[in-house]
Amino acid sequence: MGTSTMGAAPGYRPSATLPFAAEFRRQAARRRTQLALGFMVLLPLIILIAFQFDSGDDDNGRGEFGSLIEFATSGGLNFTLFTIFVSASFLLVVVVALFFGDTVASEASWGSLRYLLAVPVPRARLLTVKLLVALAYSGLAMLLLAGTALLAGTLRYGWSPLRSTVAAELPPGEGLLRLLAVLGYLAVVLLVVAGLAFLLSVSTDAALGAVGGAVLLWILSSILDQITALGALRSFLPTHFSTAWLGLLSTPVQTDDVVRGAIASISYATLFWALAYWRFTRKDVTS
Repeated sequence: MGTSTMGAAPGYRPSATLPFAAEFRRQAARRRTQLALGFMVLLPLIILIAFQFDSGDDDNGRGEFGSLIEFATSGGLNFTLFTIFVSASFLLVVVVALFFGDTVASEASWGSLRYLLAVPVPRARLLTVKLLVALAYSGLAMLLLAGTALLAGTLRYGWSPLRSTVAAELPPGEGLLRLLAVLGYLAVVLLVVAGLAFLLSVSTDAALGAVGGAVLLWILSSILDQITALGALRSFLPTHFSTAWLGLLSTPVQTDDVVRGAIASISYATLFWALAYWRFTRKDVTS
């Protein structure tokens, strides 16, 4: 379907079609959005409740995880860091893949995509608005997770210095800034998942396939990154610098891998998004 304005009705402006606010409200009304954001609030509370059942009497088999629990319960900042730590490698990947992989593919599966384009909404604008809304909801999900953990953890364990195994004890103010930097870096790293899921979303009518494909490819990259025989090739994997955020907690702060990881993530995301636009503006939309 073309996007030319020749012969359009008087007053038609492509830039006025599908406003961001309208798409944001459409996505907010969807059950998957409500469940995803709700779980971001619920998870820190579940962890907090689970800690209340830990008597600390049985040390057999606790090992390193037991020490992590002791660390997490030593203050609100530490509880937030623990929550981010256990969520970063999988949960946040799934949530970001959900928002980006479902956004176009679900419209195609419902048969509503062609009607949106017939409004007519220019294809590039439709993708841009959906991309921005997915970015907004992904960022909101991360903020809800960290914000709920910080509030609940502080109310339960107090406002204490941030501790970690790679840094000296940090005052609460500086510790909060370090946590925000960690969250910001994770957001940049997850742009790779966002780009991949978005590309798959415009390439298939199956939303589950787009979401699952992005998650599986991320897991595959993580597995390959553990194979040391690959040598320098591992540095080209999108997950190679995914844990570089630990350097933001060290004393002094280690930013070399953070910079490399940010550049790699933005490069991969830009490539995937460019391919998504190229693919969508040329495909025959029949659903």
